[in-house]
Amino acid sequence: MLRHGEVFNPEKILYGRIPGYKLSERGQAMAEMVADFFQDRDVTHLVASPLERAQQTAEPLARKLNLKINTDDNLIEADNVFEGQQVVGGAGSLRKPSSWRHLWNPFRPSWGEPYQAIADRMKLAVEAARHNSLGHESVLVSHQSPIWIARLAYENKRFIHNPTKRICNLASVTTLTFKDAELVNIEYFEPAASLYKESTGGVGA
Repeated sequence: MLRHGEVFNPEKILYGRIPGYKLSERGQAMAEMVADFFQDRDVTHLVASPLERAQQTAEPLARKLNLKINTDDNLIEADNVFEGQQVVGGAGSLRKPSSWRHLWNPFRPSWGEPYQAIADRMKLAVEAARHNSLGHESVLVSHQSPIWIARLAYENKRFIHNPTKRICNLASVTTLTFKDAELVNIEYFEPAASLYKESTGGVGA
């Protein structure tokens, strides 16, 4: 599971599923670095979220590995009532009393798509990819929240968490290794870590 690269987002809004948010120049460089990371791996299937930033992140992989980019709506970003708003900083939506009614239940969460629904659709995407690359590898390009929730689900951990503590950086790779249908290992890699220092991405995930 590959998170997309940095997005051009100078307003620092939570862009979520809003169309038109594309990779920044640094994000494009991240995508190229990830493609190099997969260059010598046995990847036979490539699938991405329908959002532009995921499709753009998949493009260098498709080019270097000579693969078609398949699209799976199950990989899309999580729905969120704060989409299109600034959620951090002095003027952030979370500081406004009118927003507090959406924050009453972090277990669901009450501000957006239920964690269980995210886990269910991500598992469908993983299972479909696994069947399309039996004996080989698939790359699924998605977003921070869905990837992290999928990882928690596969690790049989509780979904409640602090979003700032997710181990799912820009252009990171979370690998799920299966033996037949059994998950046997989870690993995490950051092929574009050298570009993180000045990164401004991440809002909207």
